[in-house]
Amino acid sequence: MKSFFKEDLKSSIVLYLVALPLCLGIALASKAPIISGVIAGIVGGILIGFLSGSNTSVSGPAAGLTIIVITGLKELPTFEAFLLAVVIAGVFQFILSQLKAGVLGDFIPGAVISGMLVSIGLLLVLKQIPHALGYDFDFEGDEEFLQEDGKNTFTEIYYAIVELNWGAFLIAIVSMFVLIGWGSERLSKYSLFKLIPSQLIVVLLGIGINTIYIHYFPEMTLQGFHLSDMPQINAEALWAWNFPDFSQIGNPTVWKLALTIAFVASIETLLSIQAGDKIDHDKRITPANRELFAQGIGNVASGFLGGLPITSVIVRTSANVNAGAKTKWSTIFHGVLLLLSVLVLTPFINIIPKAALAAILIHVGYKLSKPAIFKDEFKKKFNRFLPFIITIVAILLTDLLVGVIVGILVSLCFILVSNYKTSVMLYEDHGNYLLRFNKDVSFLNKKNIKKLLNTIPNDSHLLVDSTKADFVDIDIIEAIDDFIAGAPNRNIRISVKTTATKPHSLFKSL
Repeated sequence: MKSFFKEDLKSSIVLYLVALPLCLGIALASKAPIISGVIAGIVGGILIGFLSGSNTSVSGPAAGLTIIVITGLKELPTFEAFLLAVVIAGVFQFILSQLKAGVLGDFIPGAVISGMLVSIGLLLVLKQIPHALGYDFDFEGDEEFLQEDGKNTFTEIYYAIVELNWGAFLIAIVSMFVLIGWGSERLSKYSLFKLIPSQLIVVLLGIGINTIYIHYFPEMTLQGFHLSDMPQINAEALWAWNFPDFSQIGNPTVWKLALTIAFVASIETLLSIQAGDKIDHDKRITPANRELFAQGIGNVASGFLGGLPITSVIVRTSANVNAGAKTKWSTIFHGVLLLLSVLVLTPFINIIPKAALAAILIHVGYKLSKPAIFKDEFKKKFNRFLPFIITIVAILLTDLLVGVIVGILVSLCFILVSNYKTSVMLYEDHGNYLLRFNKDVSFLNKKNIKKLLNTIPNDSHLLVDSTKADFVDIDIIEAIDDFIAGAPNRNIRISVKTTATKPHSLFKSL
């Protein structure tokens, strides 16, 4: 810890400034108590930070669970019953970790992971532009294309431009210049610019500029929903604290919701740790089953304390990596800062302009989706680049999970097509034909094999070589047997090459 203390402390501040508006915004969008989002962020940072085997992954409330939370709150009688579902979901995740379900994350294609990272970056940029322009009507952390107000990701930007708030816009522009300039080669030579995170300077500048507005340009002053809104913990709030209602343990809706949360949260966690490992500068591998264990314990704790369900989240993870985090202490420190926010920092938090925070998120988004990434992917094979692009488009036009599923399906199609084209080949040499199985063959190859066999002329010799195939589908066996049965009528001589270690029930009629 000591050797990386400076790097982790600095990155935890950046991570905190990214996580804070997301925790508040996701709770607001979920129609849950605002404090429940911060509680989830605190538990995700401190508890899961300690239990996780990842050095960079960050957990907290996730936009991907927003619709599930809204639906659950509508179907259940109280928020306390919902909290019980979160606790049970955590137990399910613990069971999944013991069943070694983390292996599912290894089946996600690399093109889909890359596409997910870039699309998250693009979403951050697109979704934060309205906030940078002072159009603060949608929640922070929104990832869906279609919005509740009837607008979508692109029309939201149009309305933000039409109703431009010059006070917010000026703060965002100044913030972007600071974020870009702070990391330049010229300034990075000085230790001061390495020690103090630019994101903290942006927040302080945003508060300072808005203070100038108040005294000298009141018409440009940002107030109300243009500022952060952190609830403060006091005696009254403690008396009204929410805890799980265990009297609802027999409610089937609670169990249905718990299963849904556990499944979606586990999938999103496995996606996020795969993506986080991909961008980790030290290329460390997160133990997936340990991560599911940590998430399960975290959700049990979050539910008991009145928090939203938790997953590993790629936006915060990528911000953590880009800020230079070296160990899990960055994640833990950011959780401590979130805890301090509700205990003592609320007055300071509630004067931060959302436009300044939006600039920070746009900067994070650009790093995830910069043009160089597209160039690198384009240099790779077409069957890698197309799933990459389709995953990006699908996520932008739907949401994270739907887009990833589309990307996986497209990747599978490429695998099937590649297997179809290369698994069976027919060669000809002066009337001698070789039908070779280059890899395992399934029913998908049946049509192609029959087509190739039909091209073999009468009075020729065919050698069938199956030595490279460990598996041959029964449909293929029947197709070969049918051809063998009719071969004498065309004076086609057939011979077989196979091995004793790879027996196939082929050529029964030979």
